[in-house]
Amino acid sequence: MSKEDVFVSAIDQGTSSSRFIIYDKSARPITSHQVEFTQFYPQAGWVEHDPMEILESVKVCVAKAVDKATADGFNVDKGLKAIGITNQRETALVWSKSTGAPLHNAIVWMDVRTTSICRRLEKELSGGKGHFVDSCGLPISTYFSATKLLWLMENVDAVKEGIKKKDALFGTVDTWLIWNLTGGKDGGLHVTDVSNASRTMLMNLKTLDWDPATLNTLGIPGEILPKIVSNAEVIGNVATGWPIKGVQISGCLGDQHAAMLGQVCRKGEAKSTYGTGAFILLNTGDKVIKSNHGLLSTIAYKLGSKAQTNYALEGSVAIAGAAVQWLRDNLGIISSASDIEAMASQVENTGGVYFVPAFNGLFAPWWRDDARGIVIGITRYTTKAHIARAVLESMCFQVKDVVDSMQKDYGNDKKDGVLRVDGGATINNLLMQTQADLSAMPVIRPSDIETTARGAAFAAGLAAGIWKEDFIFDTAEQMKKATTFRPIMTEEVRKKKVECWNKAVNRSFDLADLSFEL
Repeated sequence: MSKEDVFVSAIDQGTSSSRFIIYDKSARPITSHQVEFTQFYPQAGWVEHDPMEILESVKVCVAKAVDKATADGFNVDKGLKAIGITNQRETALVWSKSTGAPLHNAIVWMDVRTTSICRRLEKELSGGKGHFVDSCGLPISTYFSATKLLWLMENVDAVKEGIKKKDALFGTVDTWLIWNLTGGKDGGLHVTDVSNASRTMLMNLKTLDWDPATLNTLGIPGEILPKIVSNAEVIGNVATGWPIKGVQISGCLGDQHAAMLGQVCRKGEAKSTYGTGAFILLNTGDKVIKSNHGLLSTIAYKLGSKAQTNYALEGSVAIAGAAVQWLRDNLGIISSASDIEAMASQVENTGGVYFVPAFNGLFAPWWRDDARGIVIGITRYTTKAHIARAVLESMCFQVKDVVDSMQKDYGNDKKDGVLRVDGGATINNLLMQTQADLSAMPVIRPSDIETTARGAAFAAGLAAGIWKEDFIFDTAEQMKKATTFRPIMTEEVRKKKVECWNKAVNRSFDLADLSFEL
């Protein structure tokens, strides 16, 4: 063959774009291609994606990346041995088994249209907001797939009819991709993995199967749900109509779980991924730990059908990088996301300005869907540079709050801890130093910050026999090229800033009923 003879790839389907990355046998990325797709906002608080546009974006990415690799002399057509999939979690859709057509746009994870459904369930069920926590580890929330499915079942005639005729299939984005990659209406496999299933509110964390009592309580028919598999096993082969026909799909993880694997997080280790939101996970080993501080119990990863299940505590921040996009697209304060570091560096601090990006409420550890975004502390002294710096600090404060909650639930000594970071925003050195300062702990950034795709490739390569766990978890090798940011802020300054942040967060509560009318 040409330059290499074995390759592993990953489909990385995010909230705003899709990517396809090809890795050589040493897990070095050799090429990639990315395509953005449309976000739809039908009403305030509603966010949707067109499932067919997502599918097309993935198809284009695959074709373009393969073409690039071939042009560079890599014989990918013969050498590509496995594909891993990683995806935005919780985003829910229903489609027709017979035609393959979506019955409605996908409802995105940050969408809050199901608030009234959540309130109804909290009132009707004996356990209130935490009714299903013992089973699935999650509170009743607009965040999770189950309430989105209930909305589709109650409000979309095509979904009602499809379920009645037994022609409807439900899934998160991974399920939609796998079904189409393996044949679609002509024999496509209806499958999800334990990590994505753990974010629906429907899977029992102990049995790793759909929970019958939950399905019965919510009135969700089990036949529309996909089969649950581990994160690293051969699922099926790519069907005709794709540029990589015949290649086996052997890995699947939700994006944050893939990042945990890409960061090689063992028991007791935590990572934070900065994307549209920020997602912090702590590997708790083989034990499910119930949080008393606003966190979620979830799956970390399960690397094989017979492998030990690793669990995690998770804190999800709804708005992180999306706040930077808001500065760019809605306010025009910056012309590109990369401009924010230079602008924020024009000032030494925020000038007393605090920004709480509760655009659709607040997730962990507050779980306040009545919160709304605020900027406080504005004076005549305030400039756009102060606001830009306050936006960066808001990302770090939110991550810090989650990390603090993890320390309380898990009992780690923060003085000995580190926070591993990844995602596109981590190229911002000011953001990373601010995170270290506000969290009062070292922040470690790997040389390859796109660890989500890397984790999906690891899982696929492991199941395909290309890599072994020893290779994947070679932390010493991973750390050689990492950059460490150490806290330099004094404890007095940090404590005062945290007090001000907490005051700002509390001011954001109970604002959901502010009128849009003049």
